[in-house]
Amino acid sequence: MSDETPMDIDYVANLARIELSDEEKSTYQKQLGDVLKYFDKLQQLDVEKVEPTAHAFPRHNVWDKDEPRTGLPVKEALKNAPQSRQDQVVVPKVIEE
Repeated sequence: MSDETPMDIDYVANLARIELSDEEKSTYQKQLGDVLKYFDKLQQLDVEKVEPTAHAFPRHNVWDKDEPRTGLPVKEALKNAPQSRQDQVVVPKVIEE
């Protein structure tokens, strides 16, 4: 994005489905413009010899061991439920036609 082309912040806000005040539009237009300028700066880097990665650091098995353990008691599991009946959470009926 060049400095001569002002960003259409109304278009961006519409894509994001948000309403912005005039003050927010001014602030976000500058901030988003700064982000895009930084992307332009990053594109100047020589990454020819950099191997593509999905993560910045090597990742190995991030899962805990799958070991059985005691669950919550029923009263504890249901204490925040809006309604319960017969040790189950009561939810609104959903009928699709």
